[in-house]
Amino acid sequence: MIGSITPNQLMQRLNIKHGKKRIHDFTHSPLSLSKLSRQTAKETSLLDESLETLLSHKNGQVAFREFLKSEFCEENLDFWLVCQQFRALGSPEELTQRATSIYEEFIQAESPRQVNLDFYIRNTISQDLQQPNPLCFDAAQKKIYSLMENDSFPRFIRSDMYKALLSSASKQKRSGKHHKALKSKNSEDLKQYDLKPISLQNELCLRHKKTDTCFLTHGHRLRDCK
Repeated sequence: MIGSITPNQLMQRLNIKHGKKRIHDFTHSPLSLSKLSRQTAKETSLLDESLETLLSHKNGQVAFREFLKSEFCEENLDFWLVCQQFRALGSPEELTQRATSIYEEFIQAESPRQVNLDFYIRNTISQDLQQPNPLCFDAAQKKIYSLMENDSFPRFIRSDMYKALLSSASKQKRSGKHHKALKSKNSEDLKQYDLKPISLQNELCLRHKKTDTCFLTHGHRLRDCK
């Protein structure tokens, strides 16, 4: 059977077998898979941003709020942000004053910017207003965060606003790297220049030295170069 195989057919079979072996070696190599995973993670890291990461950057907050505004629900982010600020308040007077303001703007029925909360959470907050503490809006804040994370955020990362945000961040990153490289190059050039100082006076001495004394072009004595 082997004797009936032509040289070309034999080469084709060997190439196919060798190709399969390369694929097998690659797919079963921990190093190759590790490299592939790192590359994939690097390429998609910007697309895998979480809402928490997005809100930790000022530009992310601005872009996300603009998106929410286009969907007529920017009050969700505004409420979440004021709750973050409320947690940092210290004095009882500030807590009482700010808690009332937040409740009237976002919580109570028919408030101008009412957020979507169930009756139990609203009622609990209403009772806590008698003696507010930094965590009295905690349940409401988590509820609104979950609403944004599961409803608005998935649509946001598919929007043109998110693409524009990624593009801007990528350009800033490249610009920063270029500036750093240019600064490093300029610094290296200055170091090389400092290592090779040029003395015009010494150069003139070397060019016009005839005996033990240096002279300028017109024959005037400059100084002894010994």
